[in-house]
Amino acid sequence: MNYQESREYIDKITREIPSVLGLDHMCELMKRLGNPQDDLKYVHIAGTNGKGSVIAFLYSVLSGAGYRIGRYVSPTLYSYRGRMEVSGSRISREDFAAYITQVSDVIAAMTKDGYPHPTAFEIETAVAFLFFKKENCDLVLLEVGMGGNLDATNIIKNTLLAVLVSISMDHMSFLGNTLAQIAEKKAGIIKDGCRVVTARQKPEAMQVIERISREHGAKCTIADASEAEMLKESCFGQTIRYRGEEYEIPLAGVYQKENAVVALNALKVLDELGFSTAAEQKKEGLRTVNWNGRFTVICKKPLFVVDGAHNPAAADMMAASIEHYFKGKRIIYIMGVFADKDYRSVIQKTAHFADRILTIQTPDNVRALPAGELAKTVSEYNPNVQAMDTIKDAVEEAFSLAGEQDVIIAFGSLSFIGEMTDIVENL
Repeated sequence: MNYQESREYIDKITREIPSVLGLDHMCELMKRLGNPQDDLKYVHIAGTNGKGSVIAFLYSVLSGAGYRIGRYVSPTLYSYRGRMEVSGSRISREDFAAYITQVSDVIAAMTKDGYPHPTAFEIETAVAFLFFKKENCDLVLLEVGMGGNLDATNIIKNTLLAVLVSISMDHMSFLGNTLAQIAEKKAGIIKDGCRVVTARQKPEAMQVIERISREHGAKCTIADASEAEMLKESCFGQTIRYRGEEYEIPLAGVYQKENAVVALNALKVLDELGFSTAAEQKKEGLRTVNWNGRFTVICKKPLFVVDGAHNPAAADMMAASIEHYFKGKRIIYIMGVFADKDYRSVIQKTAHFADRILTIQTPDNVRALPAGELAKTVSEYNPNVQAMDTIKDAVEEAFSLAGEQDVIIAFGSLSFIGEMTDIVENL
């Protein structure tokens, strides 16, 4: 396969093979590929909101310190191949196509032997493991896809550090209907004898994480964001003081203080595990971190912010950021969501801030909620809503409605934010 054919193969699997939790198919696939994941060391990151930001902080600091770091995240905003990188370089088109060809040949043999067809995420994860082994990574930062215990990424054995970011209600049909049940699944990434760093969670989740850590003989560190002091902040970034040191962070959003504290605690544990970084390397890594789409300003007049608030907890965080940065401002929304998310709760928490709401359908995704259906639900909470035919139409309409002092916020699924950013930059 060439690159275009490999992408078409993945797209076809995404449409035809539903998501499934469980490691049986992944174990068989990786065994037939020679178990490349067993030759790597990992920081494994699970939780509801903040995984990508914490990985971005760690990736920036550790790569800047000279380590050969692999990063596996999803989804990505601007490049599909950005899901798997090593020290700033995305997997090449040629390598991706070659690995997909290798994996698809193995899958053909698997299905011929009666095994179910792996999902797109399982295939992508297998490709990532092959890529990271070939690139001889010192350490891999691995983001969980969904949950933890039964996620395809949890096939790994050599977890040095398990990181748990903020846990809240999400994917309930897969993970459970209580915070404790969801925390149990996410804490399933904790392995015997590894180290654990967790954000300070709500009590019912915290109790589960501490219990599972004890059961695995895993020393658990709680990263408490209340110990960090905010020195300066705006919608363009913030400066915090934590344990006597000042850190500049070019990411906005009231939640980034917590993510930075989690990352700093993870780096302290990694110091003890042989991946040491100097104080100045930590500061420089946080100062130069790049993680777009999380309350990111992409235009200044009018102010245009994109945010991946796609579940109730993320909507709470976005609402807090709006209150914090834009109180009294006239706000226009562009909103697009997946049908399988709790979008009604997202609407309930955010709709009242907006003067106008423009809805879109996330393009080329079977999970996308139609713009008209989203607008109908939004109208129950804010009548000033209009369904738009395309992302470009929504952006143009938002600019026509907004004055220089107004604020446009596009949010919901991360999957449309890359395309939207391109449109805004080229208007």
